[in-house]
Amino acid sequence: MPKLKTHSGAKDRIKLSKNNKIRARHPNISHFMQKKSAGRKRSLSGLGTLTGKGSKNIKKKLGV
Repeated sequence: MPKLKTHSGAKDRIKLSKNNKIRARHPNISHFMQKKSAGRKRSLSGLGTLTGKGSKNIKKKLGV
């Protein structure tokens, strides 16, 4: 069976931590910012850790 290619969109947007946890940007931070509170915007900034079934699918795309 041939090797799977890495998904090029995923490799640019998603990073792996030292312990193979998925680090990615939070959703809902790109527009409609005026109605979001300052605390909510601060908590959405930076990278978040993905868990569960979604992280399993992303690891498959990254070839990990």
